[in-house]
Amino acid sequence: MGGNPKRMGFLLLFTMVIAPGVQAENCRLTVSQPRIDYGVIHREALVERPSLALGTRTLQLTVTCAAPAAMALRFIGAADGKGFLFGRQGRFHLRLKHAQVDGRTVEWQVAHLPGETASGELLPGQVLVARAAGVPVTGQRLSAQVEVETNVPSAALHVRNEERLEGQGTFELVSPAVP
Repeated sequence: MGGNPKRMGFLLLFTMVIAPGVQAENCRLTVSQPRIDYGVIHREALVERPSLALGTRTLQLTVTCAAPAAMALRFIGAADGKGFLFGRQGRFHLRLKHAQVDGRTVEWQVAHLPGETASGELLPGQVLVARAAGVPVTGQRLSAQVEVETNVPSAALHVRNEERLEGQGTFELVSPAVP
């Protein structure tokens, strides 16, 4: 079956799986949407540029504990120095926004950088600690929005057959917070 490969409608399936996880025995961590599906992209829709941004998706993360606990989070997944891997060449980034512990607004600090406020971006290998007024916070309920931004280099989108690109990982509550 011959044909012009530039005109063929091959599909790319984009899926990111975010599995909830928790380490503390008395706490439960949930995400509102454990699977983000970016859908199918047909080759004809591709525009020549260095990378394709798949857009920002937002989900809700909630930690509920039976007793007050330190609130520190990390995301564990395949990563390189620039982010979490999405397929072989793409990356996704996670940012925690609008975080509250027991209804009180909190900011984030990287566990191994005391005194420096973090932007809320969950980077590979980092633990973010919830803080208020410069002090680590304990509480029974943490809620935060998680923004997921995914980019794939255009070169990774030139395929001959249907191909699935995925990124996976697990949120983890680290309690007590790692100094």
